Amino acid sequence: MDRLTEMEAFATVVDQGGFTDAAKKMGISKSAVSKHVSSLEARLGARLLNRTTRRVSPTEIGLAYYDRARRVLNDAGEADALVTSMQSAPSGLLRISVATDFGVNHLSPVLGTFLSEFPDITVNMVLNNRYVELISEGFDMAVRIGELEDSTLRARKLTETTRRMIASPAYFEQYGRPEKIDDLNDHKLLHYSNQANSAVWKLTAPSGEKRQVRTAGWLTVNDGQSLLNACVGGLGIAYLPSFLYADAMRKGLVEEAIPDLPVETQGIYAVYPPGRFTQPKVRAFIDFLAHAFADKGPNDW
Repeated sequence: MDRLTEMEAFATVVDQGGFTDAAKKMGISKSAVSKHVSSLEARLGARLLNRTTRRVSPTEIGLAYYDRARRVLNDAGEADALVTSMQSAPSGLLRISVATDFGVNHLSPVLGTFLSEFPDITVNMVLNNRYVELISEGFDMAVRIGELEDSTLRARKLTETTRRMIASPAYFEQYGRPEKIDDLNDHKLLHYSNQANSAVWKLTAPSGEKRQVRTAGWLTVNDGQSLLNACVGGLGIAYLPSFLYADAMRKGLVEEAIPDLPVETQGIYAVYPPGRFTQPKVRAFIDFLAHAFADKGPNDW
């Protein structure tokens, strides 16, 4: 006889408190349930149930076996559900959190293609610049840039971006170009207010030494695109990711402030809650993003 069927019969008898109710639960005859349990006891060489005319209860050995058997049955059920889920077409509401700058400039333009490919998925994309708690705030996934703080989440690297200090040619013509990190103290810096310690720039000197620049910003904004606009307008030097400044740099609207500094590279990740398997809608979107950004980064934006 099938071992799982024997386990299921025994566990159902324990759950239901008797053979009659177990038979109803399983949709088979009472004699069939009894035969499965007897076969299990014979194979194990142990009595698992105390049988009286009034009730049925597990023996000490039977109770220990029940705990393990129930786990095996639950795992088997989840395995079946996994196969069914993996083969089902992606559908349902997909709730995404993404930083405003990246969402506006790079996710929004490709969403139409994704929705055309997966018409049974609806997307709710929330643009914000704070670190959301995926599970407690009801998000299916997020796109995050830089070092991942929460190691409990599952992550897939989509691409990379660099961070550089940039300003317009007009700014450099008016205020000069810094030659080394210490020169930044004499320049007009543009800060991003939504980052922790936004007034601190963490830079790497040509020697490899890690430096921190702490200066008051001439302009502080909570939006990266606005900082880029300020750069192009000649208002100062900003420290921005390549997915924001790349096009402006290609057009000659901005230039790197200190080209000799080592380039800081950051990963761009799709993160999602841990679990035994990934929902089809989440897996479909992550696969789509990996394909959409396959030719991007760190400087190719």
